[in-house]
Amino acid sequence: MIHRNLLALLLALLTTAACAQQPPNVQAAPEYEPTPFQAGKDVVWVPTPQVVVDKMLDLAKVTAQDFVIDLGSGDGRTVITAARRGAKALGIEYNPDMVALSVRNATRNGVTGKAEFVKADLFETDFSKASVITMFLLPDINIRLRPKILALAPGTRIVSNTFTMGDWEADDTADLGKHAACTVSWCTALLWIVPAQAAGSYDLPQGKLVLNQTYQKLSGTLETEGKTYPIDGGKVNGTEVSFKAGGREYRGKMNGTKLELN
Repeated sequence: MIHRNLLALLLALLTTAACAQQPPNVQAAPEYEPTPFQAGKDVVWVPTPQVVVDKMLDLAKVTAQDFVIDLGSGDGRTVITAARRGAKALGIEYNPDMVALSVRNATRNGVTGKAEFVKADLFETDFSKASVITMFLLPDINIRLRPKILALAPGTRIVSNTFTMGDWEADDTADLGKHAACTVSWCTALLWIVPAQAAGSYDLPQGKLVLNQTYQKLSGTLETEGKTYPIDGGKVNGTEVSFKAGGREYRGKMNGTKLELN
């Protein structure tokens, strides 16, 4: 009987010790869920409706050959959508919780090989390798970024939800305000194409051409066959140059600092 009591006591002690070593049941912390209009570093966060994301990428003609950088990537939906189209895409986001959320969302959508997210300040980020820039920022932020954007390679496409680039007029816009899926106020996609620097004086086979440039718009004169004609409807689309003068239409291309007219 004594041996049995000692054995029972020993088993009880061992059981108690084993239980003490087991970690208590700990519930997993709930995943971070952002709230519309929550404060951020430069702007409050408001998600871009998916239909606008799609239209922005449509305007930019995003393909699998593109490298898309989203400035202020939030929950990652624009980056993920671009990655689902086959593009390589990078989200720049200052809120680390948003970055972690975006990574989870990319995993759920099966695009981790194409979509990347980093915590960074968009004003201190090098996005010179992007072929497409996407953003949903305020106009004053856009204008602060504008010199950096205009210094990008000619032909780089910039798309924004609703907010403009000041006096740099958009090359194309799409108003989705009446779309059933757009239930908020920010439902306009805008596109800019970074223009080459074409301003200057050129001695060409067609004559002496003087171009003045304001963003993508050109003005100036063409002196040919003893007459001087004003430039009309001049435009730079990436590296492509077009204008009318003396009733004729001219097209060409900027090759570095050299203008080659057809």
